Amino acid sequence: MRFISTMIKHNNNLSLPNACILRKATSADIWLIRKLVLSAKLDPTQIRWQQFWVIECEGKVVACGQLRNFTDAQELGSLVVAPAWQRRGLGSYLTHHLINSATQPLYLECLGKRLAKFYSQFGFVPVSWGDLPRSLQRKFRISELGRKVGIVPVVFMQHRE
Repeated sequence: MRFISTMIKHNNNLSLPNACILRKATSADIWLIRKLVLSAKLDPTQIRWQQFWVIECEGKVVACGQLRNFTDAQELGSLVVAPAWQRRGLGSYLTHHLINSATQPLYLECLGKRLAKFYSQFGFVPVSWGDLPRSLQRKFRISELGRKVGIVPVVFMQHRE
């Protein structure tokens, strides 16, 4: 647990590279967001630009993520950093910002242990299907079925500090 709190404190000191800004998405960003989401093989059906934040570097949108609103919960989703901009802290910066912007209990679903490990450094912990709010159980129903039959290595997580 000490490791997690150290990482969270460290993330409070994150900064964006020069020539990069974090901003709310605009309607003009929708196709760039869709391209990023599709390139990462994420679910493109829940893209509402109004829920997104983007990181723009050198005049180009290079990262995005959103907070989806559900009854009594929010989901951190569609977090993508363009390959050429990965490993520069953009995903961490955006994750930290989205966590701080959440106004309800925050959840996410991720594929595989590598992503679960990434999110655990921000205070996310794995939770069981039964621990998810009903609104998210409806949304994650297909992922849960895939997990049960062993074809999708999905991990459901909740943010806890």
